Amino acid sequence: MTITFLILFGLTALSLATWSHLLFLRGGFWKADQELAAAGQLDEWPSVLVVIPARDEAKTIGHTVGSLLAQDYPGELSIIVVDDGSSDGTVAAAGVSERLRIIEGAVLAEGWTGKLWAVSQGIAAAPELAPTATYFLLTDADIVHHYENIRQLVFKAERERLDLVSLMVGLHCQGFWEKRLIPAFVFFFQKLYPFTWVNDPTRSTAAAAGGCMLVRRQALAAAGGVAIIRDRLIDDCALAGLLKPHGQIWLGLSHHTRSLRRYQRLSEIWDMVARTAFVQLDHSAMLLLGAVFGMGLLYLVPPIATITGLLLGQTGLELLGAAAWAAMAAAYAPTLRLYDQRSAHTLWLPIVGLLYAMITVSSALRHWRGYGGGWKGRNYSSGE
Repeated sequence: MTITFLILFGLTALSLATWSHLLFLRGGFWKADQELAAAGQLDEWPSVLVVIPARDEAKTIGHTVGSLLAQDYPGELSIIVVDDGSSDGTVAAAGVSERLRIIEGAVLAEGWTGKLWAVSQGIAAAPELAPTATYFLLTDADIVHHYENIRQLVFKAERERLDLVSLMVGLHCQGFWEKRLIPAFVFFFQKLYPFTWVNDPTRSTAAAAGGCMLVRRQALAAAGGVAIIRDRLIDDCALAGLLKPHGQIWLGLSHHTRSLRRYQRLSEIWDMVARTAFVQLDHSAMLLLGAVFGMGLLYLVPPIATITGLLLGQTGLELLGAAAWAAMAAAYAPTLRLYDQRSAHTLWLPIVGLLYAMITVSSALRHWRGYGGGWKGRNYSSGE
C-alpha cells in the first residue's frame, strides 16, 4: 500500500469516527426536533412590544407588520418600527395602525452595528410607548409571523420562566441555489449550536436566531441591555450569551413563521454567509485552517474514499467511505425534511460543504482586505 492510500484510509476512519461522535454525542442536533408546542391558557397575558429595525425593507415590511397586527394574542401588543435611514419607501410600506409607531432612527453612533443601534432606539422608546411591556419581541422586517406565534412564544416563556425564546424561522427555499444551500445553512448552525444544549440550563452553549427573539424586558435590563453587545455582528448569539448566565433560554425551529428574503443567486447566499463566517472564527487564521480541514474531513473525504475504493478494488476503503457517507446522509435527512426537500439532496452535501468552506475562506480574505462584515452600505471591518 502506498503512503497516499494509507493517509486516505486514516482520514476516512477519522471521518467516520467524527460522524459517529456527531450523531451520538452532540446533543442530537441533527434531529431538528426542537419546536414550539401549542399554547395553553394563562391567567394573565403580559404586554409585548415588538421592535423592528428596518433599513431599506419596503418590499417586505408591510407583510411583517400585517402578520403582527393579525396575531391571535390575548394581551396588549404594540409595534415600533425603527427606520434606519431607509431610502426606498420603507416607512410608507410599513402601513398605518393605532398599534404601530414609526421612529426615525438617529445617525449611527460610533462603536455600534446598525441593527443593534436601531434596536436600542426602539427599546429606549418603550417607557413612553409601551410602559407596561413585559417582553420585547425583536424581529426582522422580512419575517411573516404565524398568527399564533406570539401567543406560543409568550406561553412558553411564562410557563418555563425563560428570559429568551427564539425561533429559527423557515428560510425561503424555492430557487435552485436556495434548495442546495439553505437547508445546509440550517444544518451547520444546528451542528455549531446544538439546540438541546442551548436549551439546557446546565450547559454554557448559548445561541439565538435574530429573526424572532422574545426577550424578557427585566432580564435584558439586569444584564446591562443591548449596549453591552453593541459592536457584535452576530448579534443574536451575542444576546443569548449575554442572557444565559443569568437565566434560562430556549431556541427552536419553526415551520410556519418564515422569512420572505429570497436568495436567487449563489452570490447572494455567498455574501450573506461571508458577512459573519470569519467573525464566527474570531478572525483567527488557525481556526480558519481548522474549519477548512474539518469541512474537508467531514464532507469530501467520504465520497472520495468510496469512489477511490471502488475504482481500485479496495473493499475496505470503499466500505469505510460508504459508512461515513451514510452517516452524513442520515444526519442531514431530518433538516431536508424540515424544508420539504427530497432525501436524494443528501448527495449534494459534499459539494455544498466545499462551497461553504470556500465561502469561509472568502470571508477571511474580505476581512484581511478591509471590507468584511459589509451589509446594506455599511462596512464594519473598516469601521464605517
